Amino acid sequence: MNHKTILYAVLLALSTFNFLPSGQAQAEQLSTLKAQPLCIPGVQEMKSAQGTVEAEKFAAITYDNASLEFVANYLSTAWEAPAPLLLPRGGGKKVSHRGDLEGATISLSLKPDKKLGEEGYRLAISPKGITIQATTPRGALWGAQTLLQMKETSYINSSSIMQKSLPCCTITDKPDYPIRGMMLDVGRKFFPMSYLYSLVNVMSYYKMNCLQIHLNDNGFKDIYHDKWDETYAAFRMESDYFPGLTAIDGSYSKKEMREFIRYAESMGVEIIPEIDAPAHCLCFTQYRPSLASKDYDPAHLDLRNPEVVPFLDSLYAEYLGGPDPVFCCPRFHIGTDEYSNKDKEVVELFRKLIVHLCDKVKSYGKQPIFWGSLTHAKGETPVPSDGVWISLWHNGYAQPVDMRKQGFHMISVNDHHVYIVPAAGYYYDYLNHKWLYQHWVPELMDKERFERLDPYVEGGMFAVWNDVIKNGISVGDVHDRSLPAIQVIAEKCWHGLADTTDVAWEKWMNFASLLSDGPLTDEIGRKSMISHIDLKPNTTIFNPKGSPFNIHQLGYPYTVEFTIEWADEKPGTVLCTSERSTFYLSDPVKGMLGFSRDGYLFNFKYRGKAGKKETLKLEGDNKGITLYADGKKVERLDPDVLYKHDGKGRYKIMRTLIFPLQETGNFRSKITNFSAHR
Repeated sequence: MNHKTILYAVLLALSTFNFLPSGQAQAEQLSTLKAQPLCIPGVQEMKSAQGTVEAEKFAAITYDNASLEFVANYLSTAWEAPAPLLLPRGGGKKVSHRGDLEGATISLSLKPDKKLGEEGYRLAISPKGITIQATTPRGALWGAQTLLQMKETSYINSSSIMQKSLPCCTITDKPDYPIRGMMLDVGRKFFPMSYLYSLVNVMSYYKMNCLQIHLNDNGFKDIYHDKWDETYAAFRMESDYFPGLTAIDGSYSKKEMREFIRYAESMGVEIIPEIDAPAHCLCFTQYRPSLASKDYDPAHLDLRNPEVVPFLDSLYAEYLGGPDPVFCCPRFHIGTDEYSNKDKEVVELFRKLIVHLCDKVKSYGKQPIFWGSLTHAKGETPVPSDGVWISLWHNGYAQPVDMRKQGFHMISVNDHHVYIVPAAGYYYDYLNHKWLYQHWVPELMDKERFERLDPYVEGGMFAVWNDVIKNGISVGDVHDRSLPAIQVIAEKCWHGLADTTDVAWEKWMNFASLLSDGPLTDEIGRKSMISHIDLKPNTTIFNPKGSPFNIHQLGYPYTVEFTIEWADEKPGTVLCTSERSTFYLSDPVKGMLGFSRDGYLFNFKYRGKAGKKETLKLEGDNKGITLYADGKKVERLDPDVLYKHDGKGRYKIMRTLIFPLQETGNFRSKITNFSAHR
């Protein structure tokens, strides 16, 4: 399925686009948010005009350039049902409309404009129509995202939360930084392709334009009995050159990676694949032990071994080479972080490897990026900076001022500010969003700070590292941490903000908490709520399968409640399931009430009794889940604590659940009055 087919599948699957949960609490929250920003990130310039216009009056979308077709389809999909008609426009011809809707159009156009640059746009809203003008399709897409966010939040400043009207205005907007993104470690935790699509959709909604995918890595041996041969390691790409290298617990085919990269490009998001070397390479040395370092740990490649460079060259050829490369994107990340600097001879070999790999990437017509390390690996071998960028993650590995003097352009990914390592006990579990909003800008790299909009600072990212492989973190848990990080980093990378007072932060935070994942996904589970229905076995709860974006589930915090007349249920009996998780009336191992997701199985100390009628309630949040039976607390599954092999070190196992609401299982019990809400 190519990227256009995917969008058209979504177009058929979606009939409405209701962003926000309803209810008295929502109304009360909205009533306190007068004069809020219209979108995140906030726009650079807005000129208000008198009046408003109802969103429902717009019945058609026109575009004057074939390259805008995808943007027009996306905007049509996202608009409330009935979706506006798609009417390609050519040669400036006027498009006719139906009766009283004459002139009610959203018009997309491309026109050269130096003021707007590559990603800027001009959005004008009036009773006569809406126009989005840009220099490039990406700029037009960002204009569409602003319009959609304005529509999502249009009733915040309205006396009626059901009134969806847009303020008449003209917005001229463009980003301050060309790079606004995140890095996701899929090497130590596999993320299904459906989630990567969802993540791209969310990032696009907030005008984040780069997603770096860290494709290989390994765990720490201290939770694997201090044995490297038992330590988890994974390479996530299908490989024809090296059969057996691909991880067996989750990987991406070449075909689906190509399609994903192209889809992401259509959504304005550049994918930056990363194959990390010469450290973090246990997956390679387990596959081919002769590549392992004899001086350091076997997660290091042996740079004295003449087999290492040809091996890496072959990997590059497999994914960067050929007439239809797998990594069909403009940049590639070669890794290079945290390699040992104890041996000066090896340091020089390390620097030579950086030069070689950068040249190899350039030979495939792509721009190389690496993790720096030139301060940590200080040596005599020159590393040219021409056309090479550094992901500046730690000043001890690459000193920012020195890197700038050497001519390197930098992406700010400082570990002290923007590193998420879920449930690890170090770095951030959730980023310090308030501090970032008030103090962080891409020019700030730990204790070094460059001038505003320094030309050598390309922008900023945050990173999600899944270091502790056995800690029970789910895909949903990672998204729960990523969404607010996307929002605040998008805000600060677009224009940095002028008002960073506590009052401004409070308003922004409340506003951000109301916004959705965007029109093509619902990872936070706001659109999948149910009230008082009878749950039948073997049925689809929400929309049928066919869309890769709509994984129906309920995000934190939530309550699921139902009355059950228990039958004798066999082990493995499912209540509800989705692609990501399953909730059992009788789990497959112990026959208890329980759930599975991400390769983990958890259960409550509670077993249903045939013939008994009771009301069960589940309350889930980002720390765990609580079970009640007839109003009495049965058990709370909080993070479990496990000990490392030495009996001293500890790590957490998160027992959380994003509740699945896609389909029901083949249960025999009678389920009535089923409700699931946030």
